[in-house]
Amino acid sequence: MENAFGQPQRVVVLAGSSDIARAITKKLCAARAHTVVLAGRDQHLLAEASAEALAYGASHVETVIFDARDPTSAERTVTASFEKASGAVDLVVVAVGMLGDQGRFQDDPALAAEMVTVNFTWPVAALARVRGLLVAQGSGRILVISSVAGVRVRRAKYLYGGAKAGLDRLCVGLADSLEGTGVSMQIVRPGHVRSRMTIGEKEPPFATGVDDVADDVMRGLADRRPIIWSPPNLRYVFFLLRHLPAPLWRTVTDSMGR
Repeated sequence: MENAFGQPQRVVVLAGSSDIARAITKKLCAARAHTVVLAGRDQHLLAEASAEALAYGASHVETVIFDARDPTSAERTVTASFEKASGAVDLVVVAVGMLGDQGRFQDDPALAAEMVTVNFTWPVAALARVRGLLVAQGSGRILVISSVAGVRVRRAKYLYGGAKAGLDRLCVGLADSLEGTGVSMQIVRPGHVRSRMTIGEKEPPFATGVDDVADDVMRGLADRRPIIWSPPNLRYVFFLLRHLPAPLWRTVTDSMGR
């Protein structure tokens, strides 16, 4: 159960070795999360993330290996993660995603399918299992890392943005489905984040770092806002951008580069 201050104590992080997830996990552990289960593909990176969680205050950390390119692994990954938490899970963070290379992926059916699988299909399958387990226990929160790329999809990143748009919209509906169950959903919409995933990318306006995103997430968890924008002013920027005529939208976004 969350402690008296509403802070999660048992946390499951899917894609727990990603830079954003690691930054969030450290903040959660510093805020009294004592049990953390980190699921991911790279055992070496998971070991690094586990050491960080312990250094920041966790007393018990477990890991689970999975590959998001295989949607059939989603159910067993979530089930194993909940079992390793050894108690009611307060928060599930879904940080699964890949940016990929649009130029290489867009004309390759297999790679295009892989992009959609990692960014949409696997998370959706995992969320179905997470929803069932949390509703059964009657409590808990889900935090999904979406992206402003899904608010309005630009042509330079339409595979990534399209998959994130699908996930974002699905999570809005999932949040509504949880009303009255004791379980809640929050969606994080970061902009360009400096991380391993964006190395080599042209940095657009309002770029931010993983620690900044983690700080925005912690504030959002505290006040339980349904949508967490990072940085927060992107909420107003995209309110305008999403209504631009298509030719102007293309001109503006093409200036951002790849």
